[in-house]
Amino acid sequence: MKRWVYRQHESAAAERIRSDYRVSPLLARLLAQRGVEDVSGFLQPSLSALHDPFRMSGMRAAVERIRGAVANRERILVYGDYDVDGTTGIVLLKTAIELLGGVAAFHVPHRIREGYGMRSEVVEDAARDNVRLLISVDTGIRESEVVSRARELGIDTIVTDHHLPEEEIPRALAVLNPNQPGCAYPDKRLCGAGVAFKLIQALLAESGWEASKRSRILASMLKIVAIGTIADMVPLLGENRVFARVGLAGLRRPATPGLKALLGVAGLRDKAEITAGDVGFRIAPRINAAGRMDHAKDIVTLLTTRDEREAEDIAQRLDELNNRRRLAESETEAEIIERIGPLPATDTLSFIVVAGEGWHPGVIGIVAGRIAERYHRPTLVLSVDPQSGMATGSARSISAFHMLEGLASVAQVFERFGGHKQAAGCKIQTDRVADLRAALNDHAANVLSAEDLVPSLNLDGDLPFAEITDRAMGELGQLQPYGRGNPAPVFSAPNVVVKAQPKVIKDRHLKLQVEHDEHTFSTIGWRMAEQGAGIGVGARLDMAFTVEPDTYWGGWQLNMKDFRRGGADSR
Repeated sequence: MKRWVYRQHESAAAERIRSDYRVSPLLARLLAQRGVEDVSGFLQPSLSALHDPFRMSGMRAAVERIRGAVANRERILVYGDYDVDGTTGIVLLKTAIELLGGVAAFHVPHRIREGYGMRSEVVEDAARDNVRLLISVDTGIRESEVVSRARELGIDTIVTDHHLPEEEIPRALAVLNPNQPGCAYPDKRLCGAGVAFKLIQALLAESGWEASKRSRILASMLKIVAIGTIADMVPLLGENRVFARVGLAGLRRPATPGLKALLGVAGLRDKAEITAGDVGFRIAPRINAAGRMDHAKDIVTLLTTRDEREAEDIAQRLDELNNRRRLAESETEAEIIERIGPLPATDTLSFIVVAGEGWHPGVIGIVAGRIAERYHRPTLVLSVDPQSGMATGSARSISAFHMLEGLASVAQVFERFGGHKQAAGCKIQTDRVADLRAALNDHAANVLSAEDLVPSLNLDGDLPFAEITDRAMGELGQLQPYGRGNPAPVFSAPNVVVKAQPKVIKDRHLKLQVEHDEHTFSTIGWRMAEQGAGIGVGARLDMAFTVEPDTYWGGWQLNMKDFRRGGADSR
């Protein structure tokens, strides 16, 4: 059972927001609970709110080197990661360099054959192809050895990344990373695509083009930036909020064949409004499927091609790969759950480490996330290759545990590892997995309290069903896009009554008709069928929920996040 934690706020702050900005008491309360200070900027984010890109350390040197490479027609290689953030960042930089008149090739690692990070052999191949400038995207900050090898071969390197650095910063021509020591850039929350966009913003500022042309290009690129930002689950605050809000609005009018085809297979081509949830659950999985199940280079081709037929073919292939990915995930998840079994909150296991042969390396990250959510423990899932004696791992965390620091505490057992607070990847010899499991459990036990291992649900207060009106919910829409740092409001209602026989959808989801104060709504509880066993007509529940548009019938429906039987007010 989850702990229900109600967000607190200062009544005076909410009243000030209500009065100064003439919003409803409900919206004012939500803004106060989220600590929003620049209310106008938050509710109406725009390109004018973006920071000067030259405030980022290394930006001036990076811009001058790229401009020189373009002017001299030097070959440039853009080297990015294989996830959504990395591939969209490649698309952005390749497109910008070519708009400026340059020549840009790209390289995306094959997840299984090359693994995470950069490789010296790729740099050596680039040198043979007469590449003289290498630009990394969403990678490179922990690749000092590869950057040194590039320098030996006469290749200048510009690192653009957002991951936390090691103690040693690569000796590149320029390092663009707001999280590196000494960087005064004010927004530290950018993803890899966001850092790439800041480089493009700086390049265009020095292009000599008219301001209207620069603004038009930047706005068009935010469609891609929004996808990378939302998919990478960075906080949707500050510049990320601008990227997401402006970019999502632009996705209603896709201009390139690739975006049109991608939205088509995701079932979004005719949708009036594309949300962050649509990106997270329908667009990003299809992009990620390329890197997880095949090769992510297809994403760059899809989003840069001008051939409609080629775009349609790639998009259809991505859709098929996504179906394969979902099947592999469900099979692996079921096997792990069967192996772990029920895990009470009082169990002494603080960190879950599971390893298995035959688990597809491309899906273990998503599976790790689901296991971490189910048991509310940091989780590492390892795919074992019995021939090489090596295991490839992907880790996902809970809010109270810093995953990268956890792995760093046992760094000696890994062949390589990297990541950030919520997610990480690693490679390890199979015969060291048992030692790793013991060491991570010891570390987690020292860091986490018993309360940390009990999942909690943050609530924004009660919302009587009578207040769920078109006007009220339309006003709350100004809070979107929702994501980390700005979650969708979760409300509670005590003593709701189940009015119709509950339905189970696809053996996993629970659908209810519920009434509160003579107002009835349909509600869906995703993956809650097991939890809802035994509920019947007339049952009384305390319910936690979000409010969402009912795209089928119109009006509004409730997305149930949790419930408690018996109708006893949980506070």
